[in-house]
Amino acid sequence: MTTLSYDAAGAARSAHEQHLPALLEDRVATRIFAKDPTLWGADAESEASVRLGWVEAATVSQPLVQDILALRDELHADGVTRIVLCGMGGSSLAPEVIAGTAGVELTVLDSTDPEQVSAALADRLAETAIVVSSKSGSTLETDSQRRVFEHAFTEAGLDAKSRIIIVTDPGSPLDKSAREAGYRAVFNADPNVGGRYSALTAFGLVPSGLAGVDIQAFLDEAEETAEILNEDSEDNIGLALGAALGGTSPLRNKIVIAEDGSGIKGFADWAEQLIAESTGKLGTGVLPVVAGPHAPEVTSGAADVLVVRLVAADADVELSGDQAAIAGGLAAQMMTWEFATAVAGRLLGINPFDQPDVEAAKVAARGLLDAQPEPTPANFTDGAIEVRGGDWLGGAGSAAEAVTALLGQLGSDGYLSVQAYFDRLSYAPLEGVRDELAAATGRPVTFGWGPRFLHSTGQFHKGGPAIGVFLQVTAASATDLSIPDRPFSFGELISAQAAGDAQVLSEHGRPVLRLHLTDRAAGVAQLQQLVRSLPGAAGTGHSPSSPES
Repeated sequence: MTTLSYDAAGAARSAHEQHLPALLEDRVATRIFAKDPTLWGADAESEASVRLGWVEAATVSQPLVQDILALRDELHADGVTRIVLCGMGGSSLAPEVIAGTAGVELTVLDSTDPEQVSAALADRLAETAIVVSSKSGSTLETDSQRRVFEHAFTEAGLDAKSRIIIVTDPGSPLDKSAREAGYRAVFNADPNVGGRYSALTAFGLVPSGLAGVDIQAFLDEAEETAEILNEDSEDNIGLALGAALGGTSPLRNKIVIAEDGSGIKGFADWAEQLIAESTGKLGTGVLPVVAGPHAPEVTSGAADVLVVRLVAADADVELSGDQAAIAGGLAAQMMTWEFATAVAGRLLGINPFDQPDVEAAKVAARGLLDAQPEPTPANFTDGAIEVRGGDWLGGAGSAAEAVTALLGQLGSDGYLSVQAYFDRLSYAPLEGVRDELAAATGRPVTFGWGPRFLHSTGQFHKGGPAIGVFLQVTAASATDLSIPDRPFSFGELISAQAAGDAQVLSEHGRPVLRLHLTDRAAGVAQLQQLVRSLPGAAGTGHSPSSPES
């Protein structure tokens, strides 16, 4: 039996009370499940008409289960027990949460860092199959990953075609080329579901099921939840959460999602993409901040911050200030947050199904790959850190002074985004600077690993309110990795992605401080020490807010 519980205090409760009568009068809940595209206004109607398949995904996806389980048995019979997922954004975040929460192994390769890709290639290749997930079928990162794995399988004397499984939209370039190539299996997802809403489609189910998750039980829980949400009732938790996310007045546009005993591993990272990419546009939106239960933002009391705690079903929750708490199983939570995000989009007056600013960074990166310009000279070098920044750097002569200058650009309603473009698995402890920077600045801080965040919060950074300042960290690699039949390497690709994003942010008038680590280990240690030395940062005692991400 599916269980969901929700409680709210302060601004979150007030938003629910303010908006519930209109949400019920307009029959928003049942109209969402009836796939009514007019709910978000005339400008959104065309997009919404082909993006509401997620409301019935749990039912529509049921026939996939047997095919996925049969393929899993076939792979096991062939000695294939390790699944690597090559995917970005919604194609990787949902399966990572599903597998992690179920406690099964799934290697998620959502990076173009040559060292992280090389590590994935070097691990038990003979026992490995890859799932290549791309809705459009033209995602540069996943295409590059597929190419390098296909080459590695062949070089190792393995039948590459039997080790490659594709998930894509029907009729996409990848759908066509994969069938012509004769890969092991091709699964088509519902084209009327956007990537960030695709957890309950083939994109979430194929890699999770092949890795060993009980996907039948997962879908059953989601189906039950859909029935609960499909009610114009004052007890509808999805309406309450949606009002908290998008209906506070004045708008609390920093939503701190704090893992606080829910048992769901990495849920906030998945919700981060869902909310940021859905709401951050037209100069408005809400910024999700992934945090732990004791993060500085949870207790800051800032006027623009709302805290949503993810708690256990049997938790005795005491709410203080402007907080909400929600409990439920993973599938129930995913269905509820998708629904609530759509409700929040209506309250914000935006289209929650498009992502108009995501493409800009991709175009810039492509341009830099094609042109291969000389690197921008550093303003100066401090130890293992090369520093690049704008006129706001002033007379800074050290990395510490440069960071201080960047933080000086942070407004009273602003946020800091830390973006690290290298191996997120080997250098996960770097995420600890998030809490320390939040303590030092007194402002919300997000931490994203590049390039995966480009498919997530990247939309909000460019399309949302112009209140962010950006700390980009790149790192030299001891080795590079070529991409078969491509004129650029993984090292060149990730460098272009970082430079392209910095370029677009700067063109949008956002301050960007670029720190390039000439030596990874030494540079990370120097950066960590630099952050700890900031006034107010030392002694926070916080571990990384999201160690599983």
